[in-house]
Amino acid sequence: MEGITEFVSMINGFVWGTPMLVLILGVGLFLSIGLKLMPILKLGTGFKLLWSGRIPDKDKKVEGEISPFNALMTSLSATIGTGNIAGVATAIFIGGPGALFWMWCTALVGMATKFAEAVLAVKYREVDDHGNHIGGPMYYIKNGLGSKWTWLGTAFALFGSFAGFGIGNTVQSNSVADALSSNFGVPTWVTGLVLMVLVGAVLMGGIKRIADVAGKLVPLMTLFYIAAGLAVLVVNAAAIPDAIVLIVHSAFNPVAAQGGFAGAAVWAAIRFGVARGVFSNEAGLGSAPIAHASAQTNSPVGQGLVAMLGTFIDTLIVCSITGLAIIVSGAWTSGENGASLTSLAFSTALPMGNYIVAIALSVFAFTTILGWSVYSEKCVQYLLGVKAVKPFRILWILVVPLGAISSLDFIWLLADTLNAMMAIPNLIALVLLSPVVFALTREYFIEKRQDDEKEKAKAGT
Repeated sequence: MEGITEFVSMINGFVWGTPMLVLILGVGLFLSIGLKLMPILKLGTGFKLLWSGRIPDKDKKVEGEISPFNALMTSLSATIGTGNIAGVATAIFIGGPGALFWMWCTALVGMATKFAEAVLAVKYREVDDHGNHIGGPMYYIKNGLGSKWTWLGTAFALFGSFAGFGIGNTVQSNSVADALSSNFGVPTWVTGLVLMVLVGAVLMGGIKRIADVAGKLVPLMTLFYIAAGLAVLVVNAAAIPDAIVLIVHSAFNPVAAQGGFAGAAVWAAIRFGVARGVFSNEAGLGSAPIAHASAQTNSPVGQGLVAMLGTFIDTLIVCSITGLAIIVSGAWTSGENGASLTSLAFSTALPMGNYIVAIALSVFAFTTILGWSVYSEKCVQYLLGVKAVKPFRILWILVVPLGAISSLDFIWLLADTLNAMMAIPNLIALVLLSPVVFALTREYFIEKRQDDEKEKAKAGT
């Protein structure tokens, strides 16, 4: 096991080196500039489309299996999880408070990345042998870039097939088992078996059942967690201004060791801020567009506007609340790490705060396992066909309890590495297909402006 860990660590150091950080932030910045900051400026439009429940189309026949809202909830079910609770804490533990600043930067440019991913997913999606819409990076690489790039789509699908078992399965069940064991004394093997049964009950119903469960659980638990986090911030309101100054200062200056905090260099803040930011919101990984490809819409740009909200909600709201709670409470100098650090921050301000974190993490992780099962399943389907779907689901369910009893450090390391391996083919494709994204976006808003002018003219007469 030690040899495997060293090997994965070597790969991790390579794939998460300077080139990867430049690639993730660079592609996001390139898309943001190419879109003229549209994802930030049109944030309100995205929420309007989301709450309307349906993206308007001139064509009355709308294709797709799940609503735009449930597509976003399925995407959020996979992103709002341990990354928001344990991942943020790990970033601060290793990189210091400045890591939160770099998470914010990743999210701001990541909104453009997530928008582009969803636009291309809907534009280049296909219909499988069962009549269901399927899409994602492997399909927009194959259909958008042509046969000479098929190997890149295959590489993404291969990495995505394996990555899900790390980031979307074992990491989640391990974190739930750790949280329930620490706070409620539940044996890790019991948690693993219960999770296996629950995941199996939902998973065998396919994406429609997963989307229905996500559409109900994700909004409720997100609001519950946000309310608890805001309560922690209210209790420590006086410390918020100093915390923000500390975050910005630490992003560009080393942080000295204090209390149980070992100190951190600026490079650690950048690396772990970006890595945990990507782990949390998945912008650039190419995972979310797999869910958005099944949305009931004929408008790629309309779905893109909904998709980009995932990054905003996940990182700029949920992760920010977690990070600020850890810093304003002073827990970041305690020496605790992961979910235990977040639990400590909440428990210092709220009665039974640690139980709140444990419950939230458990539900978030459960929905993440469901959401990521969709992603990995579609990757396997792309490689092996629909005949591989049922065997994949059985394997996915069986791996859940194994994650619950495994080493947390190795699982985090493996998930981190597979994240980067997925991102590389997707980011290359986004750059090459960016002219398509820019052209579709331009056409969409020109048509929207013309339609608005016609409506005003009618109202005037």
